[in-house]
This record gives sequence, structure tokens and C-alpha cells, in this order.
Amino acid sequence: MRDVFAALCNAANAGRPCLFTALVETRGSTPQKAGAAMLVFADGAQIGTLGGGCVEAEVKRRALERITVGGPELMTFQLDSDYGWDDGLICGGRMKMLVDAIRPGNDLSYYRACSERATAGQGFTQAVILEDHPDAPPGSQFLFDVAGSLLASRPAGLPPESVGENLRSISSRPRPYVVSGVTYLPSLPRCRLIIVGAGHVGQKTAELAADVDFDVWVIDDREEYCSPERFPRAQQLIAGPIGRELKALETTPDDFLVIVTRGHNHDEEALYRLIGKPFRYLGMIGSRRKIRMIFDDLRKEGVSPSALERVHAPLGFDIGSQTVPEIAVSIVSQLIAVRNRGESVSTVHALRDTVRAASGT
Repeated sequence: MRDVFAALCNAANAGRPCLFTALVETRGSTPQKAGAAMLVFADGAQIGTLGGGCVEAEVKRRALERITVGGPELMTFQLDSDYGWDDGLICGGRMKMLVDAIRPGNDLSYYRACSERATAGQGFTQAVILEDHPDAPPGSQFLFDVAGSLLASRPAGLPPESVGENLRSISSRPRPYVVSGVTYLPSLPRCRLIIVGAGHVGQKTAELAADVDFDVWVIDDREEYCSPERFPRAQQLIAGPIGRELKALETTPDDFLVIVTRGHNHDEEALYRLIGKPFRYLGMIGSRRKIRMIFDDLRKEGVSPSALERVHAPLGFDIGSQTVPEIAVSIVSQLIAVRNRGESVSTVHALRDTVRAASGT
């Protein structure tokens, strides 16, 4: 979504017509869920996706018919044999799309506000009118911040009172929903992932985490490892003694913390420094024997059993990982589960055990 909004603003600045298409409502089985967005240009080029396949091609075809018209339109697609014949995939659901043709000279304050929020990693909710309403035509869009304050609208104007009344708090991490003919498309704030350890596992984990929209920080005592060359997409690199840097580090209840250092002693010190800080997720790599020894040491240092129960150790889903990329996949998969679904430690461990049982390991 961030890339789509940024590309839309860049195209408008260059005087290049384009079409913003967004999946605003789904019913039944569909290849993509509400909230997906795609930008289409006159030559058929696109940024983003609505799920691929024939239905995406049909959205592009119908959208391009409007590129000289301008303004929004709602389009409905029934996923029957019309859109699944070529690959045998007939979902049977229904997808409703918002198609907004952006022309040179259009007021882009709404999309610029969306782009600014998305780029900054701040949460917001878009509300789109789906049905006839006396105070706003179908396709009208309203942008709200995390506090529920109106930031922008397209076209300009105030939303119907009921739109604000049905707005759900971003803190509850809602998924897209429809109430009284209005669809609500929440974009959750980006989360910070602090990786302690800049070795091979830390490097690959950082790469994958950036791909799935975490803001990555890396901490290591080796400056030659904790470098922009190895972590080109990191938001922050901190090179220095691990204990000192973690002691000074300020965290929030939304932060994700991953300990993947090169040795037992560094892992233990990192966990000792982090376990008393606020976080949403704290995980540590290692064998069960190593983890048991570290937990025993921390109990002797006065760390409570209840605090240790909040630690994902060993971190990551058990997928039989052997290589560094596989280990990173298992870690980032678990981070996504906690971020997107609010999984608790017990739930994640239950899922891990289910995966292990299914694989026969």
C-alpha cells in the first residue's frame, strides 16, 4: 500500500494519468481480501496487485476505459466462469472495487495524506461509501487517524455522522469490515523489530522482515558486521557493547525483539537486559538445553518465572529448519503471526506443536 500511494503521488506530480483501484468489499471465496490496492497506468503497467489472474486483468481493462473520464466508480465482479476459465480456478465469491481515475490537475490532498501516513508507518483507516447516501455519493473516501480524527476526504467534505460512529480503534487491530453500506479499511502502524546480533541469521531475518514491512533496527558489538553494507534497509544500526547498548535502549509495548547473537553469553546478557523492558514479542534463538541453562541463570538473578514465560524460546515456528534462510523464514513467520493476529506465546507454541505433529518430527 505504501508503494502504491507513493507511486500515485509521483505520477500526478509528473502529469501522468493513472487509476487507483482498491478492493473495498469481498463476499465468499476470493483470491484477495479487502484492502488490497493496485495502481494502473495508461500503458497497462501496474504497481501492486488485486490477486492476479483473470479478474485482475478484467479490472485493468474496465478501469482503463475510465482513464479519460476521471473520478471514482464502484465496480462489482462475480468470480464465476467469466474470470476463472483459463486456469480452472473459479472461486465463486464477489469482489467490489473502487476505481478512481487520477487526471492532471485533480485535487490529490486525500492521496497525499494517505501516502504521508503510510510512509511514516502511522496507522490510519480509510472509509469508503458503498451505497447511495444523502450526504455522500458512492465511492466517497474519508481518511481517519489512529485517534479517529478526520484527516482528509475525496471529494472534499465531512463524512456522514454514522461513518465516524462505526469507526473501530486501530489499537484493537481490526481487519477490514463493512457497516451500514460503508467499508472500513484499516492500515495498522508499522512495528519496530530490534535484532540483537548481526550475524548470518540476523542479516537474513532483517532482509525478510523489511520485505514484510517491519522497521528494522540492528544491534551488535562488531562494527564491521553491523554495517550499512550488510543491512542496507535497516532504519537504525547500533554498534557497541551489547549490554551497554541494550541497557540504554528505550522500547515500547509495540516493539518486537529478537536475540540471535553469536554466543551463549551474549544471548544471556541480551535477554537479561531486555526482559524487563516493554515489548510485544521477545524471542531468543538456541537449543532447548542452552535456553534452559540461560533461564536458570536468570532466575538466580531474580528474574521471575512469569517474565520468562513471555519469551519465545526457541523462537520461530518449528518447520524443520536446517539452513540460515529457512531459520529466518521460521522466525519472520512467527513475527507476522504475532503482529497480524495478536498470537500469544501459548497460542504460537500450540501452533508450533501442530506443525511438528503434521510433519512427523
